Amino acid sequence: MSAPEGIALASCLADIVELAPFRGCASEVERLAAERGIPLPSRGGVLARAGRAALSVRPERWLLLAPRASPGASAAAWQGLSGNAAVVDQSAALAAFLLAGPALGEMLARGCRLDLAPDAFPVGCAAATIMVQVPAILARLRRGMLLLTPATTARHLREWLVAASQPFGLALGADVGMRELERESPT
Repeated sequence: MSAPEGIALASCLADIVELAPFRGCASEVERLAAERGIPLPSRGGVLARAGRAALSVRPERWLLLAPRASPGASAAAWQGLSGNAAVVDQSAALAAFLLAGPALGEMLARGCRLDLAPDAFPVGCAAATIMVQVPAILARLRRGMLLLTPATTARHLREWLVAASQPFGLALGADVGMRELERESPT
């Protein structure tokens, strides 16, 4: 996925699991996740590596993105935390997009309440916000910006992204997998 001059937009195919530790169990959940090779970021952070991503925009809550598997498999892999956390499969509830390009910040500023300037929202940051009247989670990666939104509003948000990108030049990409999140942005 590349946008040499403007904006690149692609759907990101991923299973999404939410970990919600029970009261007093957050440090145990963090330890167990680290043992599985998935360090959990602090609130407002995102970590992407080995074809997976973890992000947190709420206290002691994490969204884990993994390559697509059979329905329920990603959540089932975390059921060993059942004594310490609720594990909720959000794969059907959230849609993910990957955006990249030099005009990305300017385009997103037209509908986003966050200051997305690289010095205010650097690589590794994640935040929940409202974009064009729709809840969204944004995470800045080396590759660009990961955007999560409820599946029920994903079409509306995608249509807005397409329309808002037109003045900058839009490259609609093929669906991307989790490994795309780690690659350096070509722009």
